[in-house]
Amino acid sequence: MAKLRVGILFGGRSGEHEVSLLSAASVLNAIDKKKYEVVPIGITKDGHWLTAEHAARLLKGDAGKDARATQEPHLRAGDPEATPGAAVLASGEAVVVPPEPAHRESGLAPFQTDGTLRRASDRAINVDVIFPVLHGTFGEDGTIQGLLELADIAYVGAGVLGSAAGMDKDVMKSLFRASGLPIVKHVTVLRSQFERESKKVQKLVESKLRYPVFVKPANLGSSVGISKAHDRKELGPAIAEAAKFDRKIVIEEGVGGKKNKAREIECSVLGNDNPIASVAGEIIPCKEFYDYDAKYLVEGSEGVIPAKITKGEMKTVQRLAIAAFQAVDCKGLARVDFLMDPKARKIFVNEINTMPGFTAISMYPKMWAASGVSYPELIDRLIQLGIERHEDKKRNQYSR
Repeated sequence: MAKLRVGILFGGRSGEHEVSLLSAASVLNAIDKKKYEVVPIGITKDGHWLTAEHAARLLKGDAGKDARATQEPHLRAGDPEATPGAAVLASGEAVVVPPEPAHRESGLAPFQTDGTLRRASDRAINVDVIFPVLHGTFGEDGTIQGLLELADIAYVGAGVLGSAAGMDKDVMKSLFRASGLPIVKHVTVLRSQFERESKKVQKLVESKLRYPVFVKPANLGSSVGISKAHDRKELGPAIAEAAKFDRKIVIEEGVGGKKNKAREIECSVLGNDNPIASVAGEIIPCKEFYDYDAKYLVEGSEGVIPAKITKGEMKTVQRLAIAAFQAVDCKGLARVDFLMDPKARKIFVNEINTMPGFTAISMYPKMWAASGVSYPELIDRLIQLGIERHEDKKRNQYSR
């Protein structure tokens, strides 16, 4: 029986490019090679698609002159032994030739999935399923999912709608509210509105929320562009910082008020139409909150699994995690993040991450490991869920 060909798609144009490399290296290192034929597919920061051989070089931190790779600070969040080992998988003949743009102005490229190469210019990705280990913009926001839908290729994770809704914090919160989930008070403003009427925006925020507040770009991941504003003096600069990254800015009231810091609880979800939840974990950040530096660059943040909460609170978190997953029509996997008031112990759904960090030491797989699902088994389940969803979609009629 022929092995299933699995394309591991990683890198990408987002600010979480390096995180994606770490996640992909761990997946490549742990996936069952006896069961799957693995095809590494790399995307550089400037959007170039790489062959298997060059994709391995990207994982090693050397994408070559053609990729015009830039040197970035090393992240500490990945498995230190995973990256070098991943290159072994790409030895020998390159089994993937990624698409070249048919029209460079638009960046459009045809996909070929039947494995037939009629001429050198007909570039194809010949795989059975894609595992897009892409985080943030252009990877987790529905864009790559739309491309794979057009190509009729099975893939792991949420579809176009779930990915886009899970990325946009404003839309996400609207869906959570419509589903009756407990969320923190928040205000959404537009960049153009702030640039035109900054004082009016400030008054609006202060009329709806109490300090401290968290100011976030609506569409970005990994806590990039997020600031905590303790007072009016800090609010304007925080909004201006978030506005660098998106046209929509979400401002949330801090849980716990000025005296108490919210507890940050997380829960992993796995499945399609009948998802299940892992045991919950807790992040204890080394900084005032769990920003990009605390996640990836600065030592000291701690993940506690299982979270030190009561059995009743654990069940509540798991129930809400599944409800949040379903509210945005997610599929495959997601990590749902919560905020808990340390005194009142009220639990709020904060956000959903439809393609969470996926290194062997990331919270998503670690919470499943604590729930009895090993990292290799988790990868296997996700691949099967992607195929299952693709097969189910084939039942749809698109014409009369």
